[in-house]
Amino acid sequence: MVKQATLQLDQVLMSEDAKFTLDSLDMYNQVIASAFQAPPDEWINTTRLTVPTCVSLNLVELKCFEAVESQYESWGVIFQNSLAIQPSNPAFAAPSGVTVLMGSPKNGLLEASFMRPVNKVSALVTSSQRLVLSAYDSDRQLLTESVLPVANLADSDSTLPPNTLLYVAANNIKSVTFCAFDGQFILDEFRFYF
Repeated sequence: MVKQATLQLDQVLMSEDAKFTLDSLDMYNQVIASAFQAPPDEWINTTRLTVPTCVSLNLVELKCFEAVESQYESWGVIFQNSLAIQPSNPAFAAPSGVTVLMGSPKNGLLEASFMRPVNKVSALVTSSQRLVLSAYDSDRQLLTESVLPVANLADSDSTLPPNTLLYVAANNIKSVTFCAFDGQFILDEFRFYF
């Protein structure tokens, strides 16, 4: 089991705090989105769209070292500066064979843009240094930020465990950026919520 904390700005809020648990992220109506499978036709062909509350990206079908851009476009998200990897460095604490996202070719930066506005975005993050998750509206105005205040690599003296839950919540999020300022980081369990 992964220890999880929710971070807002420079405050660490442990998952024992009832209002900041995974359950509070409305994952009950969740769909697992595959890179090679389009959403069901009923999402598109009806006047009343049946959209899940949460879309969780299934990264396992991505090839190691594959640039990730429009593979999940049909699910409503496009990535920039993103690479699928299976970390071999034990400091990044991903289970063996698990595919995660990393900011590349520019170190320390990854962006996700949404086809229609979302209200929450979350991911499990492991970073070599402080990481900022920023949410923007359609005019690129900053809506909110969450901060992983320190590195959280495995086998380090970090006060935070690897794979820490980081999320932002605001109305009308059109894009998010993960920025570790030239550090290295990985993302797993990337989710967005309507």
